[in-house]
Amino acid sequence: MEAMTAKPLNGIKQVNKVTRKQRFSSYKRTPLSLLLYLLVLISTVFTAGILIYLIGYILVHGVPYLTKDLFSLKYTSTNVSLFPAMVNTVSMTALALLFAVPLGIFSAIYLVEYAKKGNRLVGIVRITAETLSGIPSIVYGLFGMLFFVTTLKWGLSILSGAATLAIMILPAVMRTSEEALKSVPDSFREGSFGLGAGKLRTVFQIVLPSAVPGILSGVILAVGRIVGETAALMYTAGTVAEIPSNVMGSGRTLSVHMYALSSEGLHINQSYATAVVLLIVVIVINAVSTFIAKRITKG
Repeated sequence: MEAMTAKPLNGIKQVNKVTRKQRFSSYKRTPLSLLLYLLVLISTVFTAGILIYLIGYILVHGVPYLTKDLFSLKYTSTNVSLFPAMVNTVSMTALALLFAVPLGIFSAIYLVEYAKKGNRLVGIVRITAETLSGIPSIVYGLFGMLFFVTTLKWGLSILSGAATLAIMILPAVMRTSEEALKSVPDSFREGSFGLGAGKLRTVFQIVLPSAVPGILSGVILAVGRIVGETAALMYTAGTVAEIPSNVMGSGRTLSVHMYALSSEGLHINQSYATAVVLLIVVIVINAVSTFIAKRITKG
């Protein structure tokens, strides 16, 4: 048995050696390919190195200051607790996604499945979405302050901040959902129609479940922007370090809390600790989204 298992392994190693030799010999024949290969390799190592350095820097400077006082239920000038900001971040993210995700997905379904090809409205919507994606967040904050806070008289509140963030992430959710729906093969639709299913059932039972992984990737990107947003929320949600009793109350998120601590200059170490918690929150949300995508795909 040992001899029989050793031969295939040795054969695989020999094949790998041969392919490596062939690869390097081809690079020697074409110096430009070797140059491009080295550039790609250097770029990959450089990008991964920057990411590892940033994460390591945050962990080294923040983990030692993750104390019990930092997770107290109430914020004081002594403990500078981040717990209220963490609760506000989760509620703000959930509310913004509740506003933006259904609207973005339904808009993408219309553009891909129902709108006629060459429709001018489709072109206008796509150009508008791409334009909105490039607008600075401070502009969204000013709009949210003038419209939600002042005109609608919602005041500095979680609702105003969530509505502003929903407008910010809506183009990204819509565009990624549109591309995910386009990636579903037409044979899926034709097979469903051939079995007698209608347009609505085909879209929601065949096309949409197949596009869920791509849609969730857009949602993950949207969550990252929500969690890391600061400028827009300072004008719409406020900077109160408390857990509001309802969505009409003001409250700060983790990113705003971290900015406030660092700008004061008195609690720099606690701001690093807040960055660690913010990093963990983003990783957990991404992991949950990926898990949900896999379960839906298998189902």
